[in-house]
Amino acid sequence: MKLIKVKGNSFRSSDEFSEIPNVISSILDKTVSELEDTGIFVFPNSLKEQEGITEEQTILNKVGQEYYSSNIMGFLGYNEENLIIESRFSEGPQDYFFQYLIENVLEIPYVIDLNTIINQDNKIIDLFIFIFPYYLKKAMRKGLFKQYTRNEYNNNNVKGTIDIQRHIKKNTPFIGNIAYSQREFSYDNYILQLIRHTIEFIKKRKEGVGVLSSIKNEVKEIREVTTSYNHMDKTKVIMFNNKRPIRHAYYKEYRELQKLCLIILQRHNHYIGNGAEKIHGILFDGAWLWEEYIDTLVNADFYHPKNKGGNGAQRLFSRQSGSKIGLIYPDFIGRNQENRIIADAKYKPIQNIGNKDYLQVLAYMFRFDAKAGYYFYPNHNGIGDEILYLNQGLTYEKNVQKREDIKVIKLGLTIPKEVIDYKDFSEKMKRSEKEFLNKI
Repeated sequence: MKLIKVKGNSFRSSDEFSEIPNVISSILDKTVSELEDTGIFVFPNSLKEQEGITEEQTILNKVGQEYYSSNIMGFLGYNEENLIIESRFSEGPQDYFFQYLIENVLEIPYVIDLNTIINQDNKIIDLFIFIFPYYLKKAMRKGLFKQYTRNEYNNNNVKGTIDIQRHIKKNTPFIGNIAYSQREFSYDNYILQLIRHTIEFIKKRKEGVGVLSSIKNEVKEIREVTTSYNHMDKTKVIMFNNKRPIRHAYYKEYRELQKLCLIILQRHNHYIGNGAEKIHGILFDGAWLWEEYIDTLVNADFYHPKNKGGNGAQRLFSRQSGSKIGLIYPDFIGRNQENRIIADAKYKPIQNIGNKDYLQVLAYMFRFDAKAGYYFYPNHNGIGDEILYLNQGLTYEKNVQKREDIKVIKLGLTIPKEVIDYKDFSEKMKRSEKEFLNKI
């Protein structure tokens, strides 16, 4: 087994990746959209409408004689070759910070350490199982998937196409029944059968009860409509779904769920996919995880517009006719109308926040009459918070001075360094969160 570990948003010499040539050749300079049909599962969403990872984003780029990793974190494997991309803000041999973000954003019972999944059978499958409820809920918000299916019958109420061969086999001597098949619009179709098989698979695992407890109603609905379910049909259902991926844009949530179910059911140690020679793994966008994590801390006091989902859209301008233009999605808008605050979640060090970041937040502050703006960032190096006051005056007139009433604050959430284990890290993160919230 060959393992390479790298940090996100970092440069490494290309020579350091010589032991994992198949992984590198599968992902180097390729956009996420080019990897859609591989065994790589990209979280949190479909490639074309994600909150974080965009379809043109890459995992690893070649820059001269070095490789540059992006905000994407996770696990990639190809036979015995493995690549782990950790958070740029993690310290030490264990990436507790990445684990903590996943645990809090996805609300899963416990987190699988990416450093152990390649040393223990099926560990990566556990992580896929934990995100199954998220995708099932999301798909079923559009209702149960319904599709035309061809069902076989053998009775005296003929309504479809008579099956001569089956009729002779089943109804000799003739006793009044006729074997026939009928095309019907049904919930009991190949997609919901796949979901049912996945549910039954998860149920048998030791963590299954806890995972399915959050989706009891959804599981009940699936079971009620998949009346033809037979555990012996699992292989047939898997093969059928591999041949017929959902393509209709309206059912993109079910396409994501279909792919996830196939990954869970087609397991063989660390292999995930349709053939032994195939790249596989799971990826998360660090910036998206950080933003969603911050939302779990501040959602009582801030609105959280989401650009890719189209939720909470705002407009900069109104035309004379009354129509509104200039679509914007600030990360966080304070709920207090008397003292409006604008905040931006930045998954980067304090020294990297500047230039366009300043212009963006100031534009949002001007739009919402906010006197204060915040940058919420992971503070992993102990640098203190920074308060920036907006200037007024002109250098030409030599009267530039700061304004006390308008300011932008770089507010970091301290990431613990000296920790014993994940429990210790979690406890110290809880203390950091309280200190962070008290400063807002």
